[in-house]
Amino acid sequence: MDKKEIIQTTNAFLVEEFEADLASLTPDANLKATLDLDSLDYIDLVVVIENNFGFKVNPEDFQGIATFQDFYDYVANRLKQKELV
Repeated sequence: MDKKEIIQTTNAFLVEEFEADLASLTPDANLKATLDLDSLDYIDLVVVIENNFGFKVNPEDFQGIATFQDFYDYVANRLKQKELV
């Protein structure tokens, strides 16, 4: 899966699961503020990621994720790690 596919897949489930406005999902936008995430929403986000991409997410992984670009990069890196195993 290339970066473009990761972004399209991610944005599709964010729009569906979190009723996000697709136009607001820009690489430099703040993930938490744009999606209005609370602690329970993060749990939902973890479940959606695991179901869509097939890897386990550790809650502490989100500490370094501020923007959508950070999020896309995280997914891309985890998918790359998964392929190497």
